[in-house]
Order: sequence, then structure tokens, then C-alpha cells
Amino acid sequence: MERTGIITFLGGPLTLVGPEIKVGDKAPGFTVLDNGLGAKTLADFAGKTVVLSVTPSLDTPVCDAQLRKFNVAAAGLGDDVVVLNVSMDLPFANKRFCTVAGIEKAQTLSDHRDASFGNAYGVLIKELRLLARAIFVVGRDGLVKYAEIVPEVTHHPDYDKALAAAK
Repeated sequence: MERTGIITFLGGPLTLVGPEIKVGDKAPGFTVLDNGLGAKTLADFAGKTVVLSVTPSLDTPVCDAQLRKFNVAAAGLGDDVVVLNVSMDLPFANKRFCTVAGIEKAQTLSDHRDASFGNAYGVLIKELRLLARAIFVVGRDGLVKYAEIVPEVTHHPDYDKALAAAK
């Protein structure tokens, strides 16, 4: 399924692959890689509130700022909330970024292998094979509590609304 008219990059229209995920939907499963090349799934975080911070690439200023903001926020959300940053960045690049930036609370995950997350959450950008900037909050019950796809890829998400949904 392809969707148009949802996002732009520097004003140019792009195509998203996958379904639209809405508040109240059962959160789709996915398989991504952690920084040690181990498979991680949504089920690995069952029973917790999961903040899914989705970024095109941590090697860009807005993505860098987004992960740092959620890393700081994660410290105040409690042990029953986990913050996951999903991108197409390679696990090695994610690991290096976390080391350099001092990212300790948020976890970086890579969707580069088969775009499992991007396809499941409808945020895979067809033209770039990157993920659109987005935030999803999945409740302990496995239902989506918050969903935002940022219309212009170079802009920031609404951090306050996402964090409010996670609390």
C-alpha cells in the first residue's frame, strides 16, 4: 500500500509505504536490530509503555536533537516506559552515535535489514528507503496511544504531546 500527500522533504512530495496507524489500533509487530545485531521485536517490551521515536538518520541535526531530547525525557518517565529510536541507520552507526552523544536511556534500533518497522507502521519513504520522522506511543495494553507523522521531514515532532501520552 502506498500513500501520498502526507509528507514532504524540503517541500518536495514523497510516498509512504504501508498502512496508516491510528490511535486505538493494535500496535503492529516488527523485527529490527539492536546495536549488537540482535533481533528485537515489539513483544520484547510487552507490559511496558513504548515510545517509538522514528528518525530518517541520526547523522542529521534534527534527528540528533530528537534522540537527545527523548533520551533526557526517558530518565523521568519511570521504569515501566521504554524509549526506542528506530531508523535505517546501521547498528554500527547507532552504537557509535550513542557512545559519542552519551545516549544511555533511549535505545537505538536499526530497520535497515528488511524495513519491517517502516512497512508495518507506514513510515517507509519509497523514494529514499528511509523512515519518515514520526512518533508512536504504544500503551502497556499493546494499543497505540499516540501517533504523529511529521508532515515536513526536516521539522521536529511535537515532543510535549508525545511525552504526555507516554505518562
